[in-house]
Amino acid sequence: MHLPEGSGSTVWAIFFAVVFLRAQATYWIARVVTQQALDHTAPTSGPAARLHAWLEGSSARRGIESLRRWGAIAVPLSFLTVGAQTVVNAGAGVIRMPAWRYTLVMLPGCAAWALVWTTIGLSAFYAAIGSGLSTRCGIGVAFAVVIVVGLLIGLVRRSRRTA
Repeated sequence: MHLPEGSGSTVWAIFFAVVFLRAQATYWIARVVTQQALDHTAPTSGPAARLHAWLEGSSARRGIESLRRWGAIAVPLSFLTVGAQTVVNAGAGVIRMPAWRYTLVMLPGCAAWALVWTTIGLSAFYAAIGSGLSTRCGIGVAFAVVIVVGLLIGLVRRSRRTA
């Protein structure tokens, strides 16, 4: 695939905007919902009860613990991990990290995420798709995905044991 000259920075800017908006939305939804749900309600059924339970559950608690353990540095680092980004951004909202501080520490993470996905991430994606569609290497791609997922699960389990 050949992109027009200068389009790399445009693609990066689009990815940056997407992750910026997603992270801000996650933070603000968590912050507002936490304020309203945890401080003013005690739902017993329906979507509000499920949301209330999630905000008091283990995922939100892990995000909060990461922020407490690592401080604000957990926010940009979360953009370089699989699965931690949403939890940490929501955790920042749940603990009501000041919006200016959250945005300031979130910006480098957004930039790094956009850089990874517009270089390594998309290249790997296109290579995997291309090899699976243009040759008989589909089984090899599936095998590689299984290995990567297995390694990630192993790392998560190991980190939970040591935490």
